[in-house]
Amino acid sequence: MTDTSYVHRLKAGAAGKPILFTFHGTGGDENQFFDFAARLLPEATIVSPRGDVSEHGAARFFRRSGEGVYDMADLARATEKMAAYVSELAAQYGASQVLGLGFSNGANILANVLIEHGDLFDASVLMHPLIPFEPKANARLEGKRVLITAGERDPIAPAPVTKALADYFTVQGAEVTLDWHPGGHDIRPGEIEAIRTFLAPYA
Repeated sequence: MTDTSYVHRLKAGAAGKPILFTFHGTGGDENQFFDFAARLLPEATIVSPRGDVSEHGAARFFRRSGEGVYDMADLARATEKMAAYVSELAAQYGASQVLGLGFSNGANILANVLIEHGDLFDASVLMHPLIPFEPKANARLEGKRVLITAGERDPIAPAPVTKALADYFTVQGAEVTLDWHPGGHDIRPGEIEAIRTFLAPYA
């Protein structure tokens, strides 16, 4: 049997409300965005898995051999495992909509689940994602909502790569919002406001 489980935190929400999955950055854990998500959508079911890969003790969702150099086989493994995990929990809690929020490595696993399984998430927040390859077309992304937040001087997720990812989602027919701040690989107050606005319809 395929393992689709993660160490996670979970708060069951009200019936008929959305389920929101949060995905931490490298070295984070299931606590990184859990309380933030619960404040954003107090009636939603909140699920925060911990990455199942350790990089020198830092939790991640898939392996890499260097900064921006992904183990593509492990990314494929992690993507299928996460898609199954999300599907299972969304069905279990009878979610009206499936939402995702990820930062850095968490944004990357969420982005690749979108690329491979376009219709799994209704709306997704990708904070400082890095997809350093050309994604395949996926017509099932049509009509899905995507917010990308990014730093104009982010050394880890360079602006041109971020713009290319936003363009990719737009070409697939997704409804894309791109929110920039003038800094680097850090989360700024304006970014938080953009996320709050984006997710407000699901509260």
